[in-house]
Amino acid sequence: MNATVPPQAADLLVGSLAAGATRIVTVQAARPVPASLRLDALRRLAACHVETAGGLLIRGLDVADAAAFHDLARGFGHDLLTYEFGSTPRSRVGAGVYSSTEYPAHQWIPQHNEQSYTDRWAMRIWFFCDLAPTDRGETPLADARAVLARIDPAIRRRFARHGVMYVRNYGGGLDLPWQDVFGTDDPALVERICRSRGIAWDWQDDGRLRTRQVCPSEAVHPRTGETVWFNQAHLFHVSALEPDLRDTLLAVVDEEDLPRNACYGDGSPIEDAVLDEIRAAYAAEMLCFPWMRGDVLMLDNMLMTHGRAPFSGPRRILVAMAEPWGVTGPA
Repeated sequence: MNATVPPQAADLLVGSLAAGATRIVTVQAARPVPASLRLDALRRLAACHVETAGGLLIRGLDVADAAAFHDLARGFGHDLLTYEFGSTPRSRVGAGVYSSTEYPAHQWIPQHNEQSYTDRWAMRIWFFCDLAPTDRGETPLADARAVLARIDPAIRRRFARHGVMYVRNYGGGLDLPWQDVFGTDDPALVERICRSRGIAWDWQDDGRLRTRQVCPSEAVHPRTGETVWFNQAHLFHVSALEPDLRDTLLAVVDEEDLPRNACYGDGSPIEDAVLDEIRAAYAAEMLCFPWMRGDVLMLDNMLMTHGRAPFSGPRRILVAMAEPWGVTGPA
C-alpha cells in the first residue's frame, strides 16, 4: 500500500511491509543524501504513519554513524533518554545512544515493548543498523493491538484483575548489579526510588537486592486511545529461559532467587498453557525483514513490539529512546 508523499519529499518512495495484522510504512530514498536534508519530510511522514501503522522504516539515506543516528532521532523534537531501570546488558555508545541487548548471538530475544515490565517507558524507540548481519539477526516486529486481539478474553480478564508481578534478583553474577540498574551505590537512595514507584524490596544477607513490582497487563495509548497488550510476563517467566540454562540455574539457586521471574500480581503462578497462548499470539503476528546498512527503524513503543532473531558473525544495531511516559501520564 502506497501513501501520499508529503511536500518536499518527491525523492522518497513510500510503501509498506506487512505480515498478518502487523504493518510498517517504508521510506526508500532515491539517493543517499544526508538524513538531515530530509528531516522535515521524515517528520511529516512519521506524523502521518507512526501512530497508525506503528512504525516507519527509513532506507537509503546517508546515516553514517552513531552521531548521525543521534542527530536524526533527536531531530524529531524530543531529548533522547538514558537507559534507566534496565533489565538487560547494554553499552552506552554516545549521548542517548546504546547498543542493543548484548545477549549471546544464538539466543532469541522474545517480542516485547521496551520497559513494559515497569511503570515508566519511552513512547518512541529507534533502531539503527550500523553493521548489517549476514546471517539472520533480524529485529522481528509484532503489532501489540493485534496480539491483544488474539489472546483469549478469559486470560485477559485474569491478568487485568491481578496484574503481573515482576520479581528481580540483582547481581550475584547472574543478573545486572543493582548499582547499574538504579544508577547509584547508595542503598538508601534505592529504597527511596522503590518507595516512589511502588516497588517492594528486600536486601539479602549477602547484600544483594530483590524487588517485586506489580504492573498492569494492558495499557491504553494516550494519543490513539487504543488498548494494547503491554507486559513482559512471557519474557520474565522462568520458562523463557533455554531448558539447559534453566536447569543449570535451578540446580544452584531456588526459584525465588532466579535473576528474573514473573507471576500473577497476587503471587500465584502463571499457567504454562497461558504463556503458550501469549507466545503463539506474538508469533502469529510477527513481521521480519533483513537489515541493510544505514537503516533506521522508528517505532511507537506502545503499538509495536520488537525482538531479536539469532545470528552468527558481526552485527551492530544501535538504539535510542524518547518521550517518557508512564501509567500515570508523562514521566
